[in-house]
Formats: sequence, C-alpha cells, structure tokens
Amino acid sequence: MSDQANKAGDVKPENTADNKGTDSQKPAKNEAIVLLKDLVVIVLFYLVFTTFGWGSFHIPSGSMEPTLEVGDRIFVSKLSYGYNRFSFNFDPEFIPEERLFDDAPERGDVVVFTLPHRGYEDFIKRVIGLPGDTVQMKGGRLYINGDLVDRTLVRDVNYTDYQGHERRVKEFEETLPNGVKHRIYERTDRGPSDTTALFVVPQGHYFMMGDNRDGSADSRELGNMGFVKHAYLVGQADVTTFSLYDCDQGKDISCPAGVPLGRFFKLIE
Repeated sequence: MSDQANKAGDVKPENTADNKGTDSQKPAKNEAIVLLKDLVVIVLFYLVFTTFGWGSFHIPSGSMEPTLEVGDRIFVSKLSYGYNRFSFNFDPEFIPEERLFDDAPERGDVVVFTLPHRGYEDFIKRVIGLPGDTVQMKGGRLYINGDLVDRTLVRDVNYTDYQGHERRVKEFEETLPNGVKHRIYERTDRGPSDTTALFVVPQGHYFMMGDNRDGSADSRELGNMGFVKHAYLVGQADVTTFSLYDCDQGKDISCPAGVPLGRFFKLIE
C-alpha cells in the first residue's frame, strides 16, 4: 500500500510540473503569433499607404529653399498624377511606365520625380515649363513663352546654410503665368545659370527649377537633369510632417527650445 502511495506520489509531481510547463508555454506562443500578425498587418498597411497614398521623403539639400528646408520630412501625394512603376519602392521593372489614373501636373506644382539616367535617384523641384512652352533665363529673370515672369522683393536674408557657409540672398515672391505665387532665393542675377539658351519643352516632358535659383542643379542643365519625362513623376509634395531643420542657421523660423516647430505640418505651396 505504501509502495503504491509512494509510486503515486512520485508520479504526481512530475505530471503536475508537465501541465504547468505546457500551460505557461501556450500563452507565450499565442502572444508571439499575435505580435507577428500585427507586424505583418503594419508592414502591409505601410506598403499600401506609401505606394497608393502618400510617400514619405526627406530634404537633403538646399535647392528648394525657402519653400523647403534641409531636414524637412514631407508627404508626397501619389494620387495626384496616377501610378506606374515609379510609384513603387525600388521601381520594379515588371510594372509598365504607362500610368494608371493618369493626370498632369500644373505649372507651379512642387513634385518629386526619379531620373533613371542618374541611378534612379529621387529629386524635388517646381514645375516651371509645360509641354510646348519656351523657357529662358536672361540676367537672372525668368521668361516663359516670351513673357517676363513678375517678381517682387520681399526682404534680404542673411543665414548660415546647412554646409556652414554664410549666405546673403534676396527673397522674392514670384508670380507664374497661371497666378501661382511662391518664394525664391537669388544670390545674384549674374550666376552661371542666370542667362541661358531658349529651351523648348518637348511633348510629354516638363521643365523643372529649384526655388533657390543660384543653388539648384535643374532643367537648365540639359546634360545633368534636362527635361523631365512625364513617366518619371512620383507625386506632388503636399505638406511637411516634421523637420530636423538646424535652428542655428538664423532664419526667421519659429524654434522654441531649438525645435523647429515652424516647419511642422506646413502646407507646401
């Protein structure tokens, strides 16, 4: 009897321990599966959102100052001009260049585009010339279809750029032929790109320029960027989300406690 009791006693703790171990492992496995499912859903949502909705980009150079500052994070609407292979990450070659829900940008739009001949690098500029337009710079002044584009001096700006160079520029408000107003920087009207040949924009292409006119490599350099093909458009820049702008540059930007809140959630015009 005692042998049976001892045998029962020997077995019971082992069985009890096994049951406890199994029970404790099940919740851990369930939590891991739930976490994995959540991660998959988040990744899928991100891919769908950034492919068909708004892509997220950052500004690494000063070519679009004062509209966009170095360190700005922006949302770019991919719905604006439709979808093709360049709407997707890594530009998959099996997706055609023909656009689904195709639409054309308007003069003055700030757009992100990619350039295959520059290693599929992404750029952001403003649409200045539409298909069939003529564009020319004469002594720092912009001419579209033979007409001088109006600009009005806003102020003189002294600041330290993101590379640590002291800059003195004039800030103008420029008014494009369709009435779009935007700000530009001009260091001089005698720079290397301030007087150009007459450009005729081919069909299916656009003439792009940076708002920092003396600090932008753009369509004025045919051997570098040149005219931008419609198929290469990624989307229209809509809004800054937040910014890592360096407040020490000295521009008139709200930076309480060194945080550039003046760049947060700012519409891009």
